[in-house]
Order: sequence, then structure tokens, then C-alpha cells
Amino acid sequence: MSAMDPTEVFRQEASELFEVLEGALLDLGQRPDDRELVDSAFRALHTIKGSGAMFGFDKVASFTHDFETAFDRVRKGEIKPTQELISVALAAKDYIRALIEDPQSTDDVIGDAILDDLKRFVFSDQPVAPLVEIAEAPPLAPGESKQAGWHLFLEFESHVLRNGSNPLDLLEDLCKLGPCFVVPITDGVPFLDEMDPEDCYLKWDVKLHAACGKDAIDDVFMFVQDEMKLTLSPLEHVEAPAPAPLLQLLDEEPAPVAGTPAPSVELPAEQPVARTESKSEARPEPKPEAKREERGIATVRVQAERLDELMDRVGELVIAQARLTQLASSGSDLSIKMIAEEIERLASSLRDTTMGARMVPIGSLFGRFRRLVHDLSRDLSKPVDFVTSGEDTELDKTMIECLADPLVHLIRNAIDHGIEDTATRSANGKTEQGRIELAAVHSGAQVLVTVKDNGGGLNTARIRAKAEEQGLIAAGAVLTDHEIHQFLFHPGFSTAQTISALSGRGVGMDVVKRTIENMRGSIDLSTRPGEGTTVTLRLPLTLAIIEGLLIRVGEGRYIIPLSAVEECIELTAEDERSRGRNFLNVRGNLVPFLRLREIMNAAGTPDRHQKTIIISTGETHVGLVADQIIGNHQTVIKSLSKLHSDVTIFSGATILGDGTAALILDVAQLVALAQSKVEKQHINEAA
Repeated sequence: MSAMDPTEVFRQEASELFEVLEGALLDLGQRPDDRELVDSAFRALHTIKGSGAMFGFDKVASFTHDFETAFDRVRKGEIKPTQELISVALAAKDYIRALIEDPQSTDDVIGDAILDDLKRFVFSDQPVAPLVEIAEAPPLAPGESKQAGWHLFLEFESHVLRNGSNPLDLLEDLCKLGPCFVVPITDGVPFLDEMDPEDCYLKWDVKLHAACGKDAIDDVFMFVQDEMKLTLSPLEHVEAPAPAPLLQLLDEEPAPVAGTPAPSVELPAEQPVARTESKSEARPEPKPEAKREERGIATVRVQAERLDELMDRVGELVIAQARLTQLASSGSDLSIKMIAEEIERLASSLRDTTMGARMVPIGSLFGRFRRLVHDLSRDLSKPVDFVTSGEDTELDKTMIECLADPLVHLIRNAIDHGIEDTATRSANGKTEQGRIELAAVHSGAQVLVTVKDNGGGLNTARIRAKAEEQGLIAAGAVLTDHEIHQFLFHPGFSTAQTISALSGRGVGMDVVKRTIENMRGSIDLSTRPGEGTTVTLRLPLTLAIIEGLLIRVGEGRYIIPLSAVEECIELTAEDERSRGRNFLNVRGNLVPFLRLREIMNAAGTPDRHQKTIIISTGETHVGLVADQIIGNHQTVIKSLSKLHSDVTIFSGATILGDGTAALILDVAQLVALAQSKVEKQHINEAA
């Protein structure tokens, strides 16, 4: 596979920086006095500008430079970031993204308009003037006495060079504040054979003779604050000595005598001169273990296609290992059995490691919706507080990609339909600001993602009336609230009074349900009138390999996802005799059941002692009657071809240890089939 295009690498890194920038801007709307957020936004802008210029995105570098310069008044604390200013800054971020992703279709007029709006908000208290750079501070004259200055000790993280930062450039910027006298500390430099050319080993002792504030020094190092240690103390009654020319220092200065401090030199604009610090002031050499800890854990950017290919190979290995285990168990050679057990252990470990490499924190998805809530809250004039939790919960990257659209629909519905307008909330004794909570948590072999609002809840009566109007249920039919709420997932169903840009056409919730079921998940919905609604998505950890329950129906073998299995019970003689009934009595609860032999049209005589597997999706339980339960099976999922798209009760297939195929049952479709049979039985009994 060919190496990635450097421009594509820049686009990927810029995408991550846009997430940081957008998050910082949205947080500034809530915490306008948080300087860390301002610095975070500026670091992202600065990196985008520098990288854009490096990769030939000149428009990106130019626009970002103007954006950065205009926003400088916020960084200096001269103005506070208002909601209007944040909205313009977000629009500027979107324009920069367009310049990177699709530069041919961007309009310069739009960019100029955004900058004009930005200047209007930033310079609202003074005449709008061309954006200018801050002038350099004039140096002190030789021998001039100054009553203020700073003593700095700079120690950068070893990986600072890898991240594109150059300490020498930063020291040069420091010189613009006034005369700097710098002593490079070299006793941390290892021997040549131990040196990594990409690591930074030098530290610097700096005396800055300038009457500047601490904020000015912080501004110099603001983009590397997370990658360095800065020790700062004031100098009093400091006299700035006249610096000698660089060539004179090189040619005429004698070497320092051992045990005496090295002389300080002024840092010129060119390459600095390294000096050896005295042993009396030297800091102890860190231990090799400490050096390794400072370097941290290295990461490597890998193309998603390679991970997918690796997962496919691991799946094939799991299938081959299952065949080997079956062959070993049928023989009597002890050494073969030991090798099969060892390969099984290694294959299991490799499977877990590979799946772990595909796992992505769901917080990378949650961050996208902050902007959605911000814009909808503004457009609908509904103040909304958006809260997330469980961002560290990990999910397969394929699941993350599939989950984006369903969550967009759910959050839009929560704001549009769930959260009341300000007047209604005040009349009901609620806070004017609504609240939407997006959370994720591990639950066994599943991940639960919930969208919760504190709005008015579902109007069950209106949903029922709409269902009767569309002929989905008969007037007067006895249904539970849970059953009535399920009509929201019916195609074309909507209770909106008018059609708007956001809702009213009945498209959305049916797409959500279909997408979640295609991911072998389920969706639950609960509501409390006047208090809000909670939608819970139950998702498997991965779409690649699952634990399944292997069963036999006639001569065929099938897989049921183990995460959906509640319990296994034996079909009683009474249940067997009552062929017309569709319910089992499970500890006093009536559970509808399906005879898989009838669904699969299995030939032959049923086994004498049939088994019932109780499966569940949310609050609904259904029994599946099979001839035999064979046991647990590590299942590698293979998708069915397009020729089998009309087969609804199977979600995929797998290869068993003996090389034969087994179909994987779609739990959601089987539950829907059982509910349909129950409804038909009720209609027949009523007739």
C-alpha cells in the first residue's frame, strides 16, 4: 500500500485541530474569563497557520493570520468574547475548513465578509483600522540601568522538536522584549551513541533586562506551555552590560576554567553559541529510566483500511483455530491438543489486541454535537445546556461512524420537540434553560448511549390519535404506553403540527431505528410527562467478532448473539401440547415464543426434549424454540450478499470449526415477528 499523500496527512491533522478550536470557542461562550481556553484556541490557530503555509495552503495561512490578529484583543483581555463574537469565530473556523477540504469552491467574498464581521465585533469600541502586528520592544542602550527584569529557567520536553516547535525561535522572540543574556545548560546532553537527533537535551538560563510584565513572557511561550517547565523570578536593579560582537566572543574569549561559571552571551538572531555551565550550578544527570519516562508513549498514525484488513486476517485466524481445536479434540494425540490450546490462547490474545486497536473513545463523536446544539439553540431561541459524560467509553471505529447520523436526529428532536420554549418553561415552574444530556457507559458486552432531555415528555394521547388517523391501530384498541410510543419509529409518522426546516415530514426516527438494528443494536424509549424523555441505544462493542450461542434446528445450525440471550429453559410437555398458544409461562410472566422449526421449514421429526432460548430487546422478551443448544461460539461475522437482502431474520453468517456455514439470527427482527403474531392472535380472538 502506497504512503499517504502529505497533503492528506495535513488535512487529517487539521481536522483534529478544528475539533480543539471549535471546543475552545464553544466553551468560551460559557466561560468567557477562562484564559486557558483562549490560549488553546490560539495554539490551534497558530498550528493551522504554520502547517498550511508549509503545505502550500497560502489562502489558509493568510486568512488564519488575519483571524488570529483580530482575535488578539481577546487574548490580551481588552475585550470579552460575547456570544455574537463566538458565532462569527465559528463561521471563520468553518471557512478555514472549507479552504482546506475544498479550496476550489470557496468564495473570497465570504471570507472577506467574515473578517469584516470579526473586526466589527472586535474593534466595536474604536475605529476599524487595518490589522497590524505588535511592534518590537526597543533594546536597552549599553550600560543603561533598569529597575526591573526577569530571571528565567527554561526546560522543554524532550519531544518538543518532533511537534514542530523550535526553542531557538522562542528565545529569539524573547529578545524582542529586551536584551537577553542566555546560558545554555549542556550537562543533560548524553554521549553521541545514546543521542536521539529528534530529542531536545538543552536547557537555558536566561536573564531578560526589560520592564515588561509576566503576561508578555507568557505570550512568547503560550504555544508550548504544555511542553515545557518555565521558572520565572524578578530581577531588581539590573544593569545591562554592553554585549560583545559574536565573532569576538568566538575568536578571542578564553575557554572557561573548570569550576568557574560560564560567561553569559547575548543571543543573536543567528545560531546561538553553546556554553558549558559550571559544575557548581549543574543539575544532576537524570537516570536512564527517567529519560525513558520523559519521552512518553509514542503513537503512530495508521490508515483505517489497514486496521480493517488486519481485522479480516484475525477473523480468518479465529476460524482456522476453531477448526484445529475441533480436529485436536477428536484425536488422541496429547501434543496436538497442547499446541491447539496454545494457538487458541494466542489467537484470543491477538483478537483482543486487534479489537483494542480499533476502539475509539466515543468522546471524539460527542464533541461534534456541541456545535449542533449551539446552532439549534440559537435558531430556535431555546437556551439549552448540553452536558456529556462517559467520553472515555470506547467503541469500535465502525460503530462510531454509523452512530453519528442517529444521534443527530435524536438531538434535533430533543431540542425541537422535547425542550419547551422559554415562556412555557417559566409557566411550568422550570428553569428557562433546557438541558440535554448525552452519556455513554459500558454494560457487559454492550455500550449504552443515552440522550436525555428535561422537556415536556411525549404526548401519548397525540401519538395514539395520529396512529389511529393513519390506520396503524384500530380505534379503542388496548395498548400500553410503551407500545404506543413505538409508533414514533414507523416510517412517515410525525406528530408535528406544521412542516418546518427541522421536522414535520416523518423522516428521522424510522431511520434511527433501522440504523441501530443494522448495527445489531436496539433502541429503548422512556418518558415522564412534564419531566422529559430518555432514548437509550444498546450497541454491541464491535461489528467484527462476537460471542454467540450455537443452536441446532433440524439439520441446520444457527448463531444467536450472546448479548441478547437472557436464559435457556426446557420446553415443557404442556407447552408442546398447546400448539395453538403463543405464550410460555416463565415464573408467572407470559412470554411469546416462536418455533424455529416452523420458521426455517426444517424437515424431519423434532427432538424429544426441545429447548427454549429467551432473548430480549429492551423491555420485550421472546422465546425461541430449538432442537438443541450446542454451546458458546466465538463468531466471526460475514455479511450476506445483496442477493440475500430480502432475508430479514438473518444479520450475517459465520464459518464453524468443521468448515460449514451457520447463519446469525437477527434478534430485533425475530422479536418484531413474535409481536406481529401476538397481534394477529389478539385480532382473531376479538373476531
